[in-house]
Amino acid sequence: MAVTKTKKKTAPKIYAIVESGGKQYRVAPGDVIEVDRLDTKEGGAIELDRVLLVAEGKKVKVGTPVVEGARVTADVVNEFKDKKITVFKYKSKTRYRRKKGHRQIYTKIAIKEILS
Repeated sequence: MAVTKTKKKTAPKIYAIVESGGKQYRVAPGDVIEVDRLDTKEGGAIELDRVLLVAEGKKVKVGTPVVEGARVTADVVNEFKDKKITVFKYKSKTRYRRKKGHRQIYTKIAIKEILS
């Protein structure tokens, strides 16, 4: 019986928790994340300044509510629509039916660096 060794996944050396569109994301340099639509062109640069936490190795800075002077720079990769969802409202015995569809628009961004 052969013994296989598995590599342990190590946490990135530096990471941050940022807020965008009312949601929080854990990001590290090189990550590509999808956030709610941003007002920037494809290929443009963006700076996220709502940084809630920055961790570098064992050193952690927690903001109250944001870390002063910390920011995350990223490039806009593209903008796309999510799959369609159907919203159907129905009430029994009253002939009430409403059907709507919705496609959320997202922006895909690539994290370049975290400045603390």
